[in-house]
Amino acid sequence: MKHKIEELLDIMARLRDPDSGCPWDQKQTYETIVPFTLEEAYEVAEAIENNDIDSLRDELGDLLFQVVFYSQIAKEEKRFEFNDVVDGIVEKMIRRHPHVFADVDVEDEHAVKMNWEKIKAEERQQKNNDRPLSILDGVNQALPGLSRAKKLQKRASDVGFDWPDHSGVLHKIEEELEEVQEAVASGDIVHVEEEIGDLFFVIVNLARHLKIDPETAIRKANRKFESRFHCMEAIADERTQYMRDMSLDDLDQLWNQAKDKLKMSS
Repeated sequence: MKHKIEELLDIMARLRDPDSGCPWDQKQTYETIVPFTLEEAYEVAEAIENNDIDSLRDELGDLLFQVVFYSQIAKEEKRFEFNDVVDGIVEKMIRRHPHVFADVDVEDEHAVKMNWEKIKAEERQQKNNDRPLSILDGVNQALPGLSRAKKLQKRASDVGFDWPDHSGVLHKIEEELEEVQEAVASGDIVHVEEEIGDLFFVIVNLARHLKIDPETAIRKANRKFESRFHCMEAIADERTQYMRDMSLDDLDQLWNQAKDKLKMSS
């Protein structure tokens, strides 16, 4: 009896078969699959945030299928295949956990993280053929902006370029907010964009200092806004009111009513 992963690999190979496969799957490339991979990763995150374990199982399967898809294309090009991907991650995990699989002693979780980062830095150096590296090298350009900002800040922090605590970041936020206001007053939209970007960057730094993931925080804020706005729509509908015809003050009152209603129901 075939192992399930072998069955999945066979299904992928059949979907890509040039003679009898699926026309859609046949024409896909690494590049065309990327948007689907990102979407599946976010759906995994959403299932976790919603504590929906049944959906998590399904979404993890969808994400695994993305790995199988890329591996099949690479196999057709005689570059690598799925088992090579598995071998690579097995070797990497063993190499990065010498305190588990070798004789390295670590005192606590902080020491584990420091050793992990040291090993990753050595790997980046080897990939670069031992040419001098920046501490910021290897932070993926394709990451969402907030996530990439957090990683860049973490790298800089590793060499001591950081505030000692979050109070310094709060002062910097006030400073950046003033600069946004000045840019808005100037009417220079390019300058406004730059200063808003700086403000975002510092807010990410505050989240990092407080051990909050900025992407998770903004997704939760988005969901909260959606929930309240849907409640506003429901209240307006009950009163046969049209939100488009309401004044801003009326809409603000409706927003507060929605907040109170949702608090009472939670």
